[in-house]
Amino acid sequence: METREDRYAAAESLKDAGKLAEAVTSLEAVVTDHPDFSLAYSALAAWCTRLERHDDAVRHARRVVELEPNDPFSYTALSVACMRGGRIAEAEDALARSRTLQGG
Repeated sequence: METREDRYAAAESLKDAGKLAEAVTSLEAVVTDHPDFSLAYSALAAWCTRLERHDDAVRHARRVVELEPNDPFSYTALSVACMRGGRIAEAEDALARSRTLQGG
């Protein structure tokens, strides 16, 4: 049986081959089976942003923050997803949280 990391790598290969929508579909199946896999959610947030699927990107970025609440980068990524989706107030809040976690 393939591990979640194997499945992640397969999705990343699809992305690298220019099949971004297929990669997202593949990775969404991974997080369905492994809802605590923050790296996969992080990739989904970035990839959905590239596909201009902003609601999905924000949803996945929020999940990363839930899984990694003490990681400043998680909040930075959420800020980017929100900004690209036009959610400016939420983007600013996430960025402020990131800065707080960084000690600044």
